[in-house]
Amino acid sequence: MRRDVFQAIADPTRREIIQMLASATLPLNAVVEKLDLSRPAISKHIKILAECGLIMIEQIGRERYCKARLDKIKEVTDWTDRLSKLWDQKLQSLKNDVENEK
Repeated sequence: MRRDVFQAIADPTRREIIQMLASATLPLNAVVEKLDLSRPAISKHIKILAECGLIMIEQIGRERYCKARLDKIKEVTDWTDRLSKLWDQKLQSLKNDVENEK
């Protein structure tokens, strides 16, 4: 199943993982150690993040390393920027209407 970025960031644990990986590439075991969840639960979150393209997993020797792909977050910021501009326009229009009625 192909998931989207919004689905990935909807979960607080996945946001925490992204934030953790934003500052450093970490082995999967280090991610597991930093979170208070079972390994299968973290594996599920990692899988969703990888399917969305928010992280990349690279096998080096026996270890799997997780690296954030923050360029995919741009999809979210672009969407929120468009909504923000839309609401700014609507609120400005409402303000103008209220001031004109006075």
